Amino acid sequence: MNHEPSSSNRKTDRRTASAIERTFSTHDGAELFYRYWPAASAEPKGAVILFHRGHEHGGRMAHLVDELEMPDHAFYAWDARGHGRSPGERGYSPSFAASVRDIDSFMSEIRDKDSFAEADIAVVAQSVGAVLAATWVHDYAPKIRALVLASPAFSVKLYVPFARQGIALWQRWKGRFFVNSYVKARFLTHDPERIRSFEADPLITRPIASNILLDLYDHAERIVADARAITVPTQLLISGSDWVVRHGPQHEFFVNLASPAKERHVLPGFFHDTLGERDRAKAVVLARRFIVRQFDAPEPKVNLTQADRAGFTRDEADRLASPLALLSPRGLYWALSRAFIRMGGWVSNGIATGVKTGFDSGSTLDYVYENEPRGLGPVGRLVDRTFLDAIGWRGIRQRKLNLEELIGRAARDLRIAGHPLHILDIAAGHGRYVLDAIANLEEPPASVRLQDYSDINVEKGKALISQRDLPDSVTFRQADAFDGEALAAIEPAPDLAIVSGLYELFPDNTLIRGSLGGLAQAIEPGGMLIYTNQPWHPQLEMIARSLTSHRGGQAWVMRRRTQAEMDQLVEAAGFEKVDQRIDEWGIFSVSLARRVSSA
Repeated sequence: MNHEPSSSNRKTDRRTASAIERTFSTHDGAELFYRYWPAASAEPKGAVILFHRGHEHGGRMAHLVDELEMPDHAFYAWDARGHGRSPGERGYSPSFAASVRDIDSFMSEIRDKDSFAEADIAVVAQSVGAVLAATWVHDYAPKIRALVLASPAFSVKLYVPFARQGIALWQRWKGRFFVNSYVKARFLTHDPERIRSFEADPLITRPIASNILLDLYDHAERIVADARAITVPTQLLISGSDWVVRHGPQHEFFVNLASPAKERHVLPGFFHDTLGERDRAKAVVLARRFIVRQFDAPEPKVNLTQADRAGFTRDEADRLASPLALLSPRGLYWALSRAFIRMGGWVSNGIATGVKTGFDSGSTLDYVYENEPRGLGPVGRLVDRTFLDAIGWRGIRQRKLNLEELIGRAARDLRIAGHPLHILDIAAGHGRYVLDAIANLEEPPASVRLQDYSDINVEKGKALISQRDLPDSVTFRQADAFDGEALAAIEPAPDLAIVSGLYELFPDNTLIRGSLGGLAQAIEPGGMLIYTNQPWHPQLEMIARSLTSHRGGQAWVMRRRTQAEMDQLVEAAGFEKVDQRIDEWGIFSVSLARRVSSA
């Protein structure tokens, strides 16, 4: 049965009615449903991807296929997990980040099935779908042509005082539950036909899982605050009389956007369903004009490879490196924080390791990987458990799992392509994550060469290799990860190189370029590189003001690199990113790139 509304101002129903129904397998094997409208021309100019708002499904965006009047572009509209004709408990996803990763899987489907590269794609998204799309653009840094966000749900009006806190408390006490939408169709749009179709549509999903509602707030706050990481051409459409979401964060997001091509349009009198309003032609014309302009005359890519010299993350790092007056309130606060950490080291083995070797050292990371609280008695173990449960360390452990997954994928791909699989890790710490990963491979690699600059790490790494009784083809050596000439001369030449947790510790892109350049010379075309990044962290000031680095006990001040900046450095060296993982908090990413050409 077709429950998709016909548009009152549609010029023709021909193309809307011609949708091809498909499914794609997302990252965890779920088969999500989507609609595909081929371009009218034999050589499409590109593709437009539609993301529906919360509670709805892709069919309610279908009217835009005709209304945008772009016959030479293919269109796609999914039903998000737990919505419409896609499987899963209604209104539920394992996490907001899982749904964002669903988008990345969807884009891979479109690329592999219909040969649309990221640069051939524009995205139009509404409400919760707009927050999902904005998060994907922020976290995965796709090189899409344009992004149109209609009434993004950066802050939902719950109306009941302290509702968000109450939902979080109830979920912590009782576990996940569902919240039914209070919104009536007449508060979404003035269009009588849209109201009737919404009320009659059995595919509308009224409930939303508590974990997704809370995640929505958390991710929205992060993306709004860090929108300077987004350089994709972006148009923001704001409904002037929105009953569902707040305007303030939408305007803050726009102000923070770093794209040189950005537009903001406030549509007076519009309710929340911006692209389904009675007078939506006003919004559709704006969206069409913006998208067509980006396809016809694309905005030049913003060069981020010099962001270490001038950029918002450089400004942020400089502020964190600036000392505070000791007797100021903030100076006293952080002095007490440092004192408490030193005191914690008296009873907690993990904190003691960080104080002794640096909280960014290979020894501390290996302790975090082991994730076994140790300390002086029950109190020491409790303090150690609290230390190990810090959000940054949880992200580190997820990064390890993501590294192991992508090492496995790279090994399979390289084997299929006929490579012998020589693995090189240029700054392995103790090497635990690499050794754990190769233990799970179907076939052992031809060789594994682990390197690190630290005497302690080399000693501990060799001990791990010995404990596991690994063959002579697995070695650990002392070497400088920033010596490009030495990397280029490594024998046997690696066909899989790994750089984990290293570049994040050094703000200077010159060092990174030298290291990547050496790897690019060592790896033949078709070989692969796995690299990590830290595009965001919720505790940057605490780390800078309270924790010490492995470099002589100085303050651990980090300069974040946006994902786009890191990807550009890798691309400039002659690699092309083919896959990525990121933890559910958006802190640590792990990317896989293929060597494609000489730099």
